[in-house]
Amino acid sequence: NPGFFPMHDDTQVARVFEMHKSLSDGMFPVRWVADLGYGYGYPIFNFYAPLAYYIGALFIFLGFNALVATKIMIGLGIILAGVFMYIFAREFWGKTGGVISAALYVYAPYHALNTYVRGAVTELWAYALIPLTFFSIYKLFFDLRVYASLEQKSKIKNQKSKIKQDIWFWVCLTAISYAAIIISHNLTAMMVTPFIFLFATFLYIKLRTADTIHKPYFIFLGLLIGIFLSAFYWLPVLFEMKFTDVLSVVGGGSDYKDHFACHTQLWSSPWGFAGSGPGCVDGFSLMIGKLHIVLGIISLIVFPFLFKKDKNKFYICLIFLILLLLSIFLTLKESRFIWDALPHMAFFQFPWRFLVTVSFFISFFGGAIFWLLVNIGLPKYILGPANWITCTVVIAAIIIINADVFTPQKFISVKTADYTSKDTLNWKISKISDEYMPKGFFKPLRSIDVPKRKFELTDKNLKISSIDEKTQQIRATVIAPEKTTIYVNVAYFPGWHVFVDNKQVWFKYSGQGLLIDIPKGRHTLDIKFTQTPIEMTGNSISIAGVIVLLAGIISHRNKIYDQKSS
Repeated sequence: NPGFFPMHDDTQVARVFEMHKSLSDGMFPVRWVADLGYGYGYPIFNFYAPLAYYIGALFIFLGFNALVATKIMIGLGIILAGVFMYIFAREFWGKTGGVISAALYVYAPYHALNTYVRGAVTELWAYALIPLTFFSIYKLFFDLRVYASLEQKSKIKNQKSKIKQDIWFWVCLTAISYAAIIISHNLTAMMVTPFIFLFATFLYIKLRTADTIHKPYFIFLGLLIGIFLSAFYWLPVLFEMKFTDVLSVVGGGSDYKDHFACHTQLWSSPWGFAGSGPGCVDGFSLMIGKLHIVLGIISLIVFPFLFKKDKNKFYICLIFLILLLLSIFLTLKESRFIWDALPHMAFFQFPWRFLVTVSFFISFFGGAIFWLLVNIGLPKYILGPANWITCTVVIAAIIIINADVFTPQKFISVKTADYTSKDTLNWKISKISDEYMPKGFFKPLRSIDVPKRKFELTDKNLKISSIDEKTQQIRATVIAPEKTTIYVNVAYFPGWHVFVDNKQVWFKYSGQGLLIDIPKGRHTLDIKFTQTPIEMTGNSISIAGVIVLLAGIISHRNKIYDQKSS
């Protein structure tokens, strides 16, 4: 559709635009943007998970404008959720069950809430990647078991070599998908990581109890490398967040104590486009999905049959059931003692965020009944039609019941310029999200207070010319009749450095801009944003993760080639 739709975090087009601008200026990884932060700039992508915006910026490089690129970014995130859930659920429930689980995952009400109400694009992308991480860990476990079986049966080397190659592939996919969750949305990563490691620990224990097994620690190797790959992002988040005002959004109107879901809301609550508040009446819906709940409950019938058929899958599903119940519990006020006991959970702000894991686990279980249909021994001429007819009816029901919530509140007639003009970026968009401004920064109270230029002159005889502005550098020629001070409208953050005639000089920070002393005469002034030691350390760890992956791939392929040759 032309135009766009309103959302709570109506900054998405602007962020995609700014990401593209920073990349075009040669900054990578992108940490700073120049136009947001009331025109002073601020380090949003140093702290706010950037993966979705890298994807959006890619489509601008491919020729789309920022508005269309943002739509593609959102749409791609929605589609990938279904794709990744299908390939994971198919491993347990077959193709038909996988399709049902995928449909449930795409059409989960919380998915619509993030897309059309909250505008939580980063959470939307993390949501899509969760099934891929569980899938890759499971496939790694499966291939390790197969390799153990081949060793026990003394199978030929070529078969074991192929499995070894597959094992390393799943290690790589685990690393990349887990890193992608972290880079997509740090809060979702914090929520799902305990679940992921619990899942991996169970599989590790199962592998350790096998008679013969090939390197069971591989289960954790992919996750460890994923942590390395994403270090360029999470390391500055841990150690440099203190320089920002982000703690101001913890508590107050975002205090977790006021945002627990009520039991009835999880079953049915009116759809809306407002916000969350105390009590059992919110401005938007917190329902899990009636059909999701019904199919999830019906799926419990599968457990005794699954126990007889495949005990490993049975125990995995049992763990998933426990994690589903735990996720639901954490959204309710009865779990407050856990929230109170773990101070870092306050950063989640809204306990109903755990609907992301509720939606994942309950959608996964939704396809289970089709596994039972295939395995109860019906003749093929009955099973085939029954399977697909039932599948078609269920998918139609999923879409019909949930289609209404996958609709914007309204469409508005806007163009790219309505989100990316300098005035809009400097004021309207900046007001929506300014929590990453430096501590002590004096935020403008009116649009007329937003600076119109980078330099404020304290001496009218001072001349500044040949100004060259990029995201990470401002260069100008300054002619000063006498020693004077220049006021530069740039928000201070560690990483900004000032050079006069290529010599680094000290400067002061006033609470808004930088105060730079300029000697008498003609000078070249350079104001550069460089990466801090913490950021460079994170980059180095991420590069090390890439090297480990590549070294493992090369080494593995060489070993396989040598074995085949022999």
